[in-house]
Amino acid sequence: MALWKDPAPAPQPTAAPPPPKDLFPKEPEKMVAHTAQQESPRRMNQKADAKESVIAADLTIEGKIEGSGHIRIAGSFKGDVNVQGNLTIEQGARVTGQVRASTVVIAGTLQGNIEAAVRVELLETGIVEGDVKAGSLTVAAGSRMRGQVAFGWDEKAVKAAGLAAAGGGSAT
Repeated sequence: MALWKDPAPAPQPTAAPPPPKDLFPKEPEKMVAHTAQQESPRRMNQKADAKESVIAADLTIEGKIEGSGHIRIAGSFKGDVNVQGNLTIEQGARVTGQVRASTVVIAGTLQGNIEAAVRVELLETGIVEGDVKAGSLTVAAGSRMRGQVAFGWDEKAVKAAGLAAAGGGSAT
């Protein structure tokens, strides 16, 4: 005697045949490119801020970098960097030269001075051999630096202090 009643097996639905495969695949959708004239100035500024150039880890470059935009160096660069944007020196990267950028983040090695940066971040693996002049400076434990540091001063205050010390006129 069975303790449960076996239900009648449910009828199996007939499966619809799979759709036929296209012998000729469809062309990818085409995107319409907008010209810069169609873009609003605010939108164009956002795009310009998003651009970043990269020097890969297996590259060694000697020269000069100038312009606007962000730079990320993972390899080796010898020369001056002058950008209206951010400079990031990755861990294991090496830069030899003078640096001028809005924000400088150092996880690798920099041999040279940093001038007129708004913000400098020296990360745990970062090494700086040179002088630093910045609006603000963040130094992580474990980082190393050899050189002089001036931070918290803006350009007007530095010039005014220099004039007053030299006996010059009043600062504006």
